Amino acid sequence: MPRREKSIREIFSNGLLKQNPTFVQFLGMCPTLAVTKSVESALGMGAGVIFVLVLSNIAVSLVRNYVPKEVRIPIYIVIIASLVTVLEMIMKAFVPDLAASLGTFLSLIVVNCLILGRAEAFASKNGPLKSAADGLGMALGFTGGIVLIAFFRELLGAGSITIWGSLKLDLIPELYQVNILVQSAGAFLVFGILVSQINKYRMNKADRNEEV
Repeated sequence: MPRREKSIREIFSNGLLKQNPTFVQFLGMCPTLAVTKSVESALGMGAGVIFVLVLSNIAVSLVRNYVPKEVRIPIYIVIIASLVTVLEMIMKAFVPDLAASLGTFLSLIVVNCLILGRAEAFASKNGPLKSAADGLGMALGFTGGIVLIAFFRELLGAGSITIWGSLKLDLIPELYQVNILVQSAGAFLVFGILVSQINKYRMNKADRNEEV
C-alpha cells in the first residue's frame, strides 16, 4: 500500500506538538539555554528563527532539483547565511537594543541544527508550500518552547515579565524570587522540569489511547 502523503495541516502541526524542536527533538539547545533569561529576548530569537527557517525552507525547495548532491550542504549553508545576514541588518536598523541583547547568538542562527536539519530532511524533498508549512510549524514550535522557558525563568527568577523595552510587569516581590533561575544553571533546571512534565503528559496520553 502506498504511503499516504501528509496534508499541509499535518505538516504544520507536526512541529508544534509531536516533533517540537525544543522539548521533543532537543534541537537548537544553545539559544534555548542562552537567550531565555527574558521573554523579550526569547521572542526576538523566535522571530529571527521564524524568518530564517521559513524562507530557507522555501529557497531550498525551489533549488533542490538544480543542486548537485555533492555540494548540497554548502549551498544550503550559503542560503541560510544570506538570510541571517539580512535578518541582522534589519534588526540592527529597527530594533538595535534587541539585536545587542541577542549578541552573537543572532549570528549563530546560521549553524542552528534545526534550520539546516529541516533543509536537508524536508525542504530538499518537498515542494515550496509544504516546505513553508514545515518551516513555520517547526519555527513556531521552537519559539513557543523558548518563550515558555523564558516565562518561568524571568517570572520566578526576577519577579517580572519584560514584553518589549520598558514594557515590564513586576509580579513577584523580591523576597520570593528564586535568583538562580536567571543564572546559567537556572536554564538547565527549568528546561529539565518542563521536559519531564511534557514527556509525562505525552506518555499518559499514549497510555490512554492504547486503552481505548
